[in-house]
Amino acid sequence: MRPLLEVIIILLNIYWWIVIIAVIMSWLIAFNVVNTRNQIVGMIADFMYRVTEPVFRPIRNFLPQLGGIDFSPLIVLLLIYLIERYITGYVYPYVP
Repeated sequence: MRPLLEVIIILLNIYWWIVIIAVIMSWLIAFNVVNTRNQIVGMIADFMYRVTEPVFRPIRNFLPQLGGIDFSPLIVLLLIYLIERYITGYVYPYVP
């Protein structure tokens, strides 16, 4: 059981970084720092969109419209943090 929990924590950490990279990438695209016409940038942006959008979409549907500010990445990061704290704080010490 312990190796499974460690794998889950590693996957949550990887997704944490993917969300952060996706947010930074969206800012760079929005402020025209990078151009999605560049093939590499377009591929990275498409990958980030495909990986994060299935998680962001239900949260966006739940949250009210806040004038163009998207809080769904913040909610996802908070949920990842809470899941990791639950695993490491409550479940992990009791697993033999």
